[in-house]
Amino acid sequence: MANRPMHEIITRRHPITLPPEASVQHACQEMRNHRIGAVLVTDPRGRLLGIFTGRDAICRMLAEGRDPHGTRLREVMTPDPECCAPQIRAIEALRLMRDGGFRHIPVVDGHRLVGIVSRGDFLSDEHARLEDESHLWERI
Repeated sequence: MANRPMHEIITRRHPITLPPEASVQHACQEMRNHRIGAVLVTDPRGRLLGIFTGRDAICRMLAEGRDPHGTRLREVMTPDPECCAPQIRAIEALRLMRDGGFRHIPVVDGHRLVGIVSRGDFLSDEHARLEDESHLWERI
């Protein structure tokens, strides 16, 4: 199962997107309402500009005492996030997330935003394979 292609894993074919001018408060409300951990920031043509996650809300907003109503996503999003193509395998996406230290990855086909996946979207055997690989590299 760790060889599943991403198109079988993508849970949100229409991910929640917001413009860079949206407030952090609005983004957090959308994340709460849709029970998701990230929103994608896009331009008017739907091109991915950045990602805003729950971790960003804590580290870039709360920890710095910023006003969520007055702060715009463009100020605190992660610009140009690491992405993956829908053709890659699940284990490859998990490797990207592990190596990059993040839990969400946008799925982009060329310049077209296809969806988003999070670590929780993968099966336990995919996580187990990644852990086995990590242990193998530690022993080498």
